[in-house]
Amino acid sequence: MTIHLPGRAAAPAETATDLARIMAEQAERDAAEVALHARNKEVLFDGLRLVGIAHVLVSFDGSGDSGQIENIEARNDTDQSITLPAAQITFAGIDWQSGAPTEHRLTLEAAIEELVYDLLSDTHSGWQDNDGAWGEFCIDARARTIHLEFNERFTSSELFTHDF
Repeated sequence: MTIHLPGRAAAPAETATDLARIMAEQAERDAAEVALHARNKEVLFDGLRLVGIAHVLVSFDGSGDSGQIENIEARNDTDQSITLPAAQITFAGIDWQSGAPTEHRLTLEAAIEELVYDLLSDTHSGWQDNDGAWGEFCIDARARTIHLEFNERFTSSELFTHDF
């Protein structure tokens, strides 16, 4: 039996058990997110191909705690720039409070934005902070790949000391 007194810290064994539970829950969430991204990528590739889009270039830029997608350019099979149609696809999600699966309809443009922001957050969390970063995603619907070119900005400083 464990007795908790007000103002006293949890016993080390309880803290370790809580930490193990939290880490296991986070691992489950991470695995669910990986599966979610894989499914949503396939749905996006299928949706793009259905409307004749071969490639999508997505440029982004951010700094000073603000970041945004600058441009989304779609190209057809003959590499001509075309407008993204208003077609919708169904993306999967997870209700992070209950853990229950969700689905929501998005236009192709909104789905691209959601996936790009998720991938940026997963690979370069905080990309928009401080000096920020810029780059481009190339979504190749034919090859079913997404390539990211990421440029991180940073301020450098060098210290020189002298004693005379």
